[in-house]
Formats: sequence, structure tokens, C-alpha cells
Amino acid sequence: MDQTTRLILAAVVGMILLLVLIIKFKIHAMLSILIGAITIGLIAGMPFSQIVTAVNDGIGNTLKGIALLVGLGSMFGAILETSGGAQTLAVTMVNRFGDKKAAWALGITGLVIAMPVFFDAGLIILIPLAFSLAKRTKRSTLYYVIPLLAGLAVGHAFIPPTPGPVLVATMLGVDLGWVILIGIACGTVAMIVAGPVWGSICGKKYMVEVPEHIQQQEDIDESKLPSFGLVVTIILIPLVLIILDSLAGVVGFLTPVAGILGFLGEPFVALLIATLVAMYFLGTRHGYTLAELEKILTKSLEPTGLILLVTACGGVLRYMLQYSGLGDVIGNAVSSAALPLVVVAFIVAALVRICVGSSTVAMTMAAGIIAAMPEIATLSPLYLACITAAVAGGATVCSHFNDSGFWLVRSLVGLDEKTTLKTWTIMETLVGGTGFLVALLISFFV
Repeated sequence: MDQTTRLILAAVVGMILLLVLIIKFKIHAMLSILIGAITIGLIAGMPFSQIVTAVNDGIGNTLKGIALLVGLGSMFGAILETSGGAQTLAVTMVNRFGDKKAAWALGITGLVIAMPVFFDAGLIILIPLAFSLAKRTKRSTLYYVIPLLAGLAVGHAFIPPTPGPVLVATMLGVDLGWVILIGIACGTVAMIVAGPVWGSICGKKYMVEVPEHIQQQEDIDESKLPSFGLVVTIILIPLVLIILDSLAGVVGFLTPVAGILGFLGEPFVALLIATLVAMYFLGTRHGYTLAELEKILTKSLEPTGLILLVTACGGVLRYMLQYSGLGDVIGNAVSSAALPLVVVAFIVAALVRICVGSSTVAMTMAAGIIAAMPEIATLSPLYLACITAAVAGGATVCSHFNDSGFWLVRSLVGLDEKTTLKTWTIMETLVGGTGFLVALLISFFV
């Protein structure tokens, strides 16, 4: 058996083992990815010392890029959530758009809120507003819930500082400013198609009543919420600083302050500033004591350990593929197939998503495989940002029974499995597919 055949066999066996461990034996994703990566190294004939090096480098280099961002992002989102900032954004947008265009308001709100707030938390916070609109207008809840879900799915998948695109960008070595710009472009189109457009179709086709326990609830007391302008300003702080840093290198009049913008636009600095501003204006000024804020911030870090460990093991997979020489083999195969890397990235992420269910695992594995290809080092930042969006799109499509999000939506909205497949699953596929097509279109001009 020649070395190339052995490497291909190693990749196939390692990936199949990884999927079987997750799907069949329900082994935790972190352990499954780690076992699969080490198996690849062993079958590929890597020396034991090199396997250990790949594991250490994968964990160290991956966490080095995202650990602070995930932690600070969780803290930032927790303050926004607890203070009522997310509700402020939703209520104000709906009031300004009016009942007739409220679906658009919910889609935009979901997109913005899911950038700093985890998908599950954002949905639980905002879905009562969608229900209250459905109750007031006598429409199917899907007319409002689907746009909200689409916005949350887009913000969660495409736009930093949410962990997914941060992880992919870190593995590919692309500036977050370009990822934000491309993510906003892809996400906006995806939100429109999967949100107000698809939501209108679902709302007319399926009459889903407001859950009984919601019927008895009082409307949100808007007088206790922080101001809309303050919330929007705080959310924009990290995005604007990161984007300005990216533009400083290409926009002439920003050159004199490029050094300052480079520091302020460093993602962890931008998020730190936003978190401190949120702590003061949405925390201390909003009536929270420092002790209460400390509890909120500490609790927000509880889910980050899982995210970081799964992500770190994805880094191990990437370095195992790279150090074994599999990255070169995969790169040559892709080159001979004449498929754009944007398409390859989407397909890999989509296949893992369909098999495993977890979007985080799909992004982690796809980013690891793509990052191991040698040609990645030669690509422009904008093209790499398009690849990042393609991975995000592939990791979003086809949510079904093996995805926790499927069951969360089913239970909160009060749907049966069949209707959830016909509404939520198609919506997720529209989000991922549309975002990918926009990224592919942009990549042709880069």
C-alpha cells in the first residue's frame, strides 16, 4: 500500500469512526473527535511523538485564538439578556415597523440579538413577543415565529462575535472584520428569504394557535426596559471597532490612526470594551449591584467550557490532517475536481451537519479539513471570509431529529414532528443555502 492510499484510508476510517461514535454510541462530540483524530494519525503511520505534538498544537493554537472571545462574548450576551436589552430591541422594532411589517422587525431583531446572545437564550427571551403579536392579530404563530427563528439562526451562524464563525475564522487565519462584512451580506439575504418570505408562506399554510399558557400572560412592561438607542449603540461597539481595524489597512484617511484602531479593533479588546460599557450602562445604571453582576457574568461562563473543548478538539483534527500529509492529499483531490473551495467547504459542513446534527461540530470538522489544505495560505482575506460563510451555511442546513434546536423549537412553538420538519427544517435549509449562494457569488468577484 502506497502512502497516499494509506492516508486516504486513514481519513475514511477516522471520519467513519468519529461519526459512528457520535451517532450510534452517543459518545460526547469532544471525545469522538479526539478519538477520530488520533485514529487518523495512527493509521497514517505518524510517529507517536508527532501525534502528541498534533494534539498539543491543535488544542493550544485553537484555544489561543478563541478562548477569550467566547468568554467575553458570553458575558456581553448575558448582560444584554438579563437587563432586558434584547426585549427592548424587539419591542421597539415591532412598534416602529407596525403589525403589518412586524415579521421583518422580528427577523432583524433576531439577527442582531443572536450575535452576542446564544440561540437558545435569544429564542426563549423573544418568542413571547412573537406569540403576543399572533394573539393580537389572530394569525398563525408561524407568521411571526419563523422570521424570528430565521434572524436568530443567521446571527448565530454567520456574524461574529457568535462563536461559530469566530472558530472558523481563527482556524483559517482570516481577519474578523472581513468575516463580519461578508457575514452581514450573506445573512441579510438569508434572513429575508427564510424569514418574512418563508414565514408568510408557513403562516398561511399552517394555522398554529398561541400556546394556552401564553394566552394568560400580560404584555411586556416597556417602562422597565433600557432605551433602544443605548442598546443598539452597545451592540455596535465591537462590530464597528473590528470593522474599522480591517478597513484601516485599505482606506487612506484612516492610516494616521491605524495603530490605535489596530489595538481597539483587536477582537478581544473590542469585546472587552463593549462588555465594560454594558456592565455600567445596562448593569450598574440599571439598578444591578456589583455582586449581582458578578453572579450574572459567572453563570454566563458555564456553557463556554463545552464550546471551547469541542472547538479545541476540532483544532486537533485540523493539525492531525496537516501533519500527516492528508491536507496535501485533500488539496490535490479538490484541485483535480475543479470545485471552488467555497463549494467544498459548504458540502463538507453540510454532510457533517446532516449526520451529526450539531452545527458546532459541523463547523469545527469542516474548518479543520479546509484549514489543512496548503492553498489556504495563498487566498485573499475576502475569499477566506467567503469560505467561512460557506462553512456556516453548510453547518446550518437540514436541522432534523438529531439536532437539539429541532426539539427546542418543536416544544416552544407547540408543533408536531411532521410540521416542524415542514417549517423549521426548511427554514434552516433556506438560511444555510441562501447564505452559501451569496458567499459563492461574492467569491467570483474576489
